[in-house]
Amino acid sequence: MTTSTQTTTTKTEHHTPKTATSDSISPLFAKDYNVYINHTDAGGIVYHANHLVFFENCRRDWFAKLGLNGYFLQTDTGDVQHFVVSQADLQYKRAILLDEVISVRIDDVEIKPASIVFYQSIHRHLTDSAASSNAGLLSRGKIVIACVQNQLRPTPNTGDKDHAADTAAANGAPMRPIRVPQKLRAAIEQAAARPSPIQTPAAQ
Repeated sequence: MTTSTQTTTTKTEHHTPKTATSDSISPLFAKDYNVYINHTDAGGIVYHANHLVFFENCRRDWFAKLGLNGYFLQTDTGDVQHFVVSQADLQYKRAILLDEVISVRIDDVEIKPASIVFYQSIHRHLTDSAASSNAGLLSRGKIVIACVQNQLRPTPNTGDKDHAADTAAANGAPMRPIRVPQKLRAAIEQAAARPSPIQTPAAQ
């Protein structure tokens, strides 16, 4: 999976993610992960690219909890539909250290016609007195995964290199963007639904 990563300190979109750092809003999904030595550099600090790995693992585990088959879906006609990361905007706040147990979260999800936007964050476990602040926030990111369908189909290997080249050229692009499948959309929308806040009548 090819990931294009941009590090930014500002958001250009008007959408405001519901982050788990707020006392009144819980994340859609959260899971603890151990930090092992293969995640870190010689100084015991997690490589910045591995923040993306933890975000990816969290998304995959959330899909599994929803009963979805990860990123790969097969249609009745045998076509394979799956997701690729098309955008990743990260904000690094504090270092993640070797042997920590971190909480990786999905704070909010935004479903678009042909993609899904994840607002995620990584947190350090803190004492109760500091839990309500942002002191435990290690990083946050906006990850866009695009829905695509494979265009290439397996062909018999005849050993003819010219035939293989002609077949690849005829197939054109290896994948094309498609709309998010309705079954997947419905499952995510149901899981991401939050109860409406109770409105109290204004004082007369």
